Amino acid sequence: MSIRDIEERLRFFGLDERQRRILRASRPILERCIGPALDHFYARAGATPETARFFRDEAHRKSARAAQVRHWMHIVDARFDAGYHDSVRRIGSVHARIGLEPRWYIGAYALILEEIFRAVDRSRSPFQRLLRRGGSGEMAAALAKAALMDMDLSISIYFEEAAAERNQAIASLDGALVRLARGDLDRDVSGLPVAFTSLERSYNQTLANLRDTIGSVVRASGTIQDGAHDIAQTSEDLARRMESNAAALEQAAVTLGEVEGRVKNTATGARETLTIADEARTAMEQGKHGASDAVHTMHMVNDSARNIDTVIEGVDKIAFQTRVLAMNAAVEAGRAGEAGRGFAVVADLVRALAMRAEEEAQKAREGLSATQSEIAVAVEAVARVDDALTGAAVKFDRVHALIAQMTRDNAAQSNAISEINMVVGTMDRATQQNASMIEKASVAAQSLHDDATSLARQAGRFNVGQQLPTPVAAR
Repeated sequence: MSIRDIEERLRFFGLDERQRRILRASRPILERCIGPALDHFYARAGATPETARFFRDEAHRKSARAAQVRHWMHIVDARFDAGYHDSVRRIGSVHARIGLEPRWYIGAYALILEEIFRAVDRSRSPFQRLLRRGGSGEMAAALAKAALMDMDLSISIYFEEAAAERNQAIASLDGALVRLARGDLDRDVSGLPVAFTSLERSYNQTLANLRDTIGSVVRASGTIQDGAHDIAQTSEDLARRMESNAAALEQAAVTLGEVEGRVKNTATGARETLTIADEARTAMEQGKHGASDAVHTMHMVNDSARNIDTVIEGVDKIAFQTRVLAMNAAVEAGRAGEAGRGFAVVADLVRALAMRAEEEAQKAREGLSATQSEIAVAVEAVARVDDALTGAAVKFDRVHALIAQMTRDNAAQSNAISEINMVVGTMDRATQQNASMIEKASVAAQSLHDDATSLARQAGRFNVGQQLPTPVAAR
């Protein structure tokens, strides 16, 4: 806005020299009515929340009122020179700076002009006499044109100032956005016009939040990188150990299979041994019964031998009595003489037969005595055999019980080893599956590490004014 712009408006509004004289002539009226008009306006402005907030206190209102009085005096002076231009520019700049919308400015002029026109109307007759040719209508028209032109100039300056502030704000924000596009988050926006204070505060708060977010992203990316690398390394180590464990479990399963086969063979041998032991036990029982029968038979033979000895003793007695009878018969035959010769011969034969019977009985007794001695020895031997068989049977029962226990233990061990072998097989399969899953987890951790590296590299392009961890390449 310049003096030339004011002159153009004066021509367009038709404010020629004649109407300027009318304006200057209205000064006395304006001096009387401008005070009450402004009081009416400020009372309305103070009661309206949208306009009351532009005044800090009563002193501020008085200062604004005095400035408006001076400006209205500039208007009715009708010079419209540099002083008027400075006053209009100052008013428009203040309104733009404080954000007073034109609608309130126009409303203020409406209230003030209302009071001014009433004052002009009240002073009609004196002005008619003074001007002789004009009336109150011409003065009101001149005042209306001047006020509307002043309003136009103030609003134009308001828009110019607002446009300048807007352009300044846009330029500042454009520079800030250029820095933001380049990744520079370290510089806040400052110095924006008052109307853009909220925008400046919001942008700077957004920038601060973005700095915190990017910084957190970079730091979190570094932490994720380290964690993912550790997870990947741990997964690789664990996968190797799982593979080694799987191989060991597989070897253990093979070894347990061999042990299981051997234990089963041992269990089978133990069962066969138990069967043979049962057969030997049966044979020993039979031998024991045979030895007992032999002992019993020997005792019966010994008893029979004692009976034979009694018979031999009776035969020996009969032979002795027969020999005694033969001797008696020989004595009697000797007494008989020739007549008893034949009887004597018979007596001699009977005596010889008796003596021979005694000799044979003696031999039988001697043989029987030897047989009895041998039978006694045999009885003792068979008894010892029976005792030995009895002791062996007791020990064999113990051996049989031990073999039976071993058979049961071997069967239990075989079953236990079979179950262990099954468990080891299951563990082997589970270990292989775990190794596969760990390998997948390692691949996922490496992928996470790569993603975190890429994210940290992207976030690292921003300058947030802090020393952040440097993104590292995937390891």
